[in-house]
Amino acid sequence: MVNQLAVVGGGVIGLSVAWRAAAAGHRVTVLDPSPGRGASWVAGGMLAPITEAWPGEEAALSLGEESLRRWPEFAAALSADGGDPGLSTAGTVVVALDRGDADQLGVLAEYLRSVGREVESVAGRRLRSLEPGVNGVRALLVPGDLAVDNRRLLRSLHAAAIRHGVKFVDDDAIDVGPGRVRTVSGELNCDAVVIAAGARSGRLHQALAVRPLKGEILRLRARRTSLPPPSRTVRAVVEGRPVYLVPRAGGELVLGATQYEAGFDETVGARGVRELLEGAARLFPSIDEYELVETAAGFRAASVDALPFIGELDEGVYAATGHHRNGLLMAPVTADAIVAWLDGEAPPEQVVAADPHRLGGK
Repeated sequence: MVNQLAVVGGGVIGLSVAWRAAAAGHRVTVLDPSPGRGASWVAGGMLAPITEAWPGEEAALSLGEESLRRWPEFAAALSADGGDPGLSTAGTVVVALDRGDADQLGVLAEYLRSVGREVESVAGRRLRSLEPGVNGVRALLVPGDLAVDNRRLLRSLHAAAIRHGVKFVDDDAIDVGPGRVRTVSGELNCDAVVIAAGARSGRLHQALAVRPLKGEILRLRARRTSLPPPSRTVRAVVEGRPVYLVPRAGGELVLGATQYEAGFDETVGARGVRELLEGAARLFPSIDEYELVETAAGFRAASVDALPFIGELDEGVYAATGHHRNGLLMAPVTADAIVAWLDGEAPPEQVVAADPHRLGGK
């Protein structure tokens, strides 16, 4: 049993690790100047390993599905400890806007069925009866995908962590090692450290080949003259760019997301906003009547392959980072794996593929 654990980073991964570890009896300190913000705050909230899947990424799919299986228990425990995170079981619909897109949809459907995943292909007329106002010539219904209100989730995790005695330190870590974290203002001694600093994790350990991928999202709200948001998450590719619409309570809709290399530039560009709105209007024309309530940008923590880095880097130093677009999805399995290692137990077997030394880093 680790007596004192330091978690560097207070996004969804860091907060999940801190809450689960504290609930298991560890004394936990989180170091982050803005816990509950960062990329997790501007995420879409999709928990969708199935519709994110593609041939060649079977290890990531397996890890994502294992985490998805853990989500209902994770959400129930979190509701009891910190508040309802807003888990949705409505599923996902993947839309083809034209015949070319429909061919790609067929490839995805065939692959998913080959690995035993449940999908249903429907024609455009059926799509419009299920989701009024959504355009498309064909669609895949994926009932197994979940979604979560990312901001409710972060607030719930923060409250649950505090309830279990987690301490929060408003400071940036600049170096970590066995038994210590050096910060801007001093040094914290501990028995173990978890690096969960998202896109900034690479500066804390040379084995973590993590880089920022900028993503912009928009938040909109239905008005009296518009159709309500779709009941499910809606995904499509418009002119080669992925677009998703994720409904929220109160008639809100999250629209995302751009993705490109821009370092740590967190400004929102006019081009990204235009591309998102134009793509969404082709998919769901009523969005033109919605109120635009927020634009925001965040940094996905991308690795060089489709897998995160989860595991021991050095004695007593653990990685929990590099989740790219799947941080919210993989929070339960990542937190459970870290707690298992801290307690001297075996982690979920799917985590082995995310070994932080798999790329040869030391």
